[in-house]
Amino acid sequence: MYSTTAKNNMLGAVGVTHVSLHTAYSASGANEVTGGSPAYARKAITLAAASGGSRAASTTPTFDVPAGTVRFIGYWDALTVGNFLGMVPLGGSEKEYTTDITLDKILSAAHGLSNGDKVVFMGGTVPAGLTEGTVYFVVGAATDDFQVSATSGGSAINLTAVNTYDSVFSKIVEEVFGAQGTLQVSALTLNL
Repeated sequence: MYSTTAKNNMLGAVGVTHVSLHTAYSASGANEVTGGSPAYARKAITLAAASGGSRAASTTPTFDVPAGTVRFIGYWDALTVGNFLGMVPLGGSEKEYTTDITLDKILSAAHGLSNGDKVVFMGGTVPAGLTEGTVYFVVGAATDDFQVSATSGGSAINLTAVNTYDSVFSKIVEEVFGAQGTLQVSALTLNL
């Protein structure tokens, strides 16, 4: 376990200068939104100094978005091309969890999810039966655990192996655009 000082030092070295919007998960930065009029483009972002093991954005970029669904925010070190530095689900915050494969449950104290919420699992190795970055629906939600389904209100997915310690889950709030619109990214925070 890293100390808060170590986390702050690591976050201070992260070279995120731009953010992007994505239609689906990618470990390489693929699935970035394109098109529209005015045209979609990555946006510059400024991050405050790291504190308490997190680093918050001090700017709130607004994107022009064509019709479609936005699901993830990408981190980059350049306006075009550059190095892809990571991705987070839109509208959520990462939480740690463990897996009970006997009951097909995700265990996370006071997770705050309700049946029908959408979640994604990312990082490390996710529980066998799930795919990293795929959007799942919460079913069987209780205070400290829940199950996931491929469809809203569907059957719980059979989990056959536990996750690794570095895997996290996050609620995801997809933004659907029936026509050209704008999306403002606010309250963005990098955490370790």
